Parts: sequence; structure tokens; C-alpha cells
Amino acid sequence: MEYRPLGDTGMKVSLLGLGTVKFGRNQGVNYPEAFTIPDPASAAALLDVAREIGINLLDTAPAYGTSEERLGNLLKNSRTDWLLSTKVGEEFVDGSSSFDFTPEQTEFSVRRSLTRLQTDYLDIVFIHSDGNDLEILDRLGTLQTLQALKQAGLIRAVGISHKTIAGAQRAIEMGADVLMATLNIETTAEAEIIKAAGRAKCGVLVKKALASGHGSLASLRYVGRQDGVCSMVVGTINPDHLRENARIIESLS
Repeated sequence: MEYRPLGDTGMKVSLLGLGTVKFGRNQGVNYPEAFTIPDPASAAALLDVAREIGINLLDTAPAYGTSEERLGNLLKNSRTDWLLSTKVGEEFVDGSSSFDFTPEQTEFSVRRSLTRLQTDYLDIVFIHSDGNDLEILDRLGTLQTLQALKQAGLIRAVGISHKTIAGAQRAIEMGADVLMATLNIETTAEAEIIKAAGRAKCGVLVKKALASGHGSLASLRYVGRQDGVCSMVVGTINPDHLRENARIIESLS
């Protein structure tokens, strides 16, 4: 597995990361097929496969149902083997999402994630944008709160999982360490801002590299070759799919 520097953070991330939405949520998700949340043994076996093929990045969020709690239980004896990425701003309760980007909720969310993940630090925390990127960044103080928690030693890198190019640009200007950007072989609008982030030493994790399961594996090759991309976060609970994704990634080396 190839490892790339995550911007200027000092961390190196595997080019393939594992998204864990399916560890804790199977409602209100845009996947081509329905699925059952894996039992603890199946989830542990998938993480063993991920470690075996060289993945070191796991991405979760409070909006992913019980994903954080389940990862905390699974990783309590292997925390240092992984880079953990989570988010603030979005909650998913009783089948629907709500958003709160206030400084108070942001700090509460970070401290709750620390408890759920059974760790005393988070490697990466993103703002889980609702689409109003500029309002969040310019008016609500969310990024500044995360930066203060980083200074306090609770987080290693902070940024935004943005929905607009303008939001990504503003986050770079405000000193974000990382972005989570959308890119796949059919959705290329953010390719230039990803390159700009790379030039600014801002790390980029790519979401939807397989278009939430609707895209082709050729898309992984396309994304992996783009300047500025540090890692592609791809969600799966199928060990064979995970190995196949890794084989595609290895072919880029």
C-alpha cells in the first residue's frame, strides 16, 4: 500500500482509507443495494483485512449511527495502529439528520467522540457541512473552535468536509489542515481546488471516489493519479470488495 503525506500535518495516510458508515447506519443512505450492519465478529474481521492490506485510515462520524462506539470497542487494544477521522456538525437520530455548528456543540461533539472512540486524541476532525460552507466558516466559529481544540492537544488536524468549491477555498485561506473533497471519474469539478490544496500543503481525503457504490473501479485509478489527493475513503463491509479496491490501488504504484 502506498502512503502519502497528509499535507503539512506530519501524518502519512494510506492511499486507500476505509469509510465506516456501514458499521453503524443503514437508514437514509444512498447505496445501490440494501445491507445489514455487520455483527462485531464480522466488523473485527474486516478491520483485520484492512490492516493486512496496509490501510491505516478509518473514517467515521456522529452521523454514522453507532459507528464511533463500535470502532471504539473494536480498536481499544490497537489504537496506535490507526489514524482516526471523525466529524462535527451533523447528527443522525431516529432516521433523520440535524445540524448544529455552534462552538458549544462542536466542543461537545469532539469530547463525545473521544469517549465513544475510547481515545484521548483524534487524528482528524472535519466539519460535516450541510452545504452552507461559507456561513459555517465565516460566521459560526466552528473551524476556530476545532483549531483551539487542536491547540489543546485533543486533535492533530482539522478541516471541513465541504460541499462547495468556495467553501474549500475559504477553509484553505483560514488555515485548515485538511479537506474532504468529492472526486470521481464522472464528477471532476473539484479537481482544481484539490490541486490548489496540495500546493498550499493542505491534505485532501477524497469522498465518493466510487460515487457511493454507483461508480466503476476505474474511478479509483483516476482519483489516485490526481495531484493533491492524499487518500481515498471508500466504505465497504465486504472483505472481497476491500481486497479488490486495494489491488486497484496497488496497480498505481
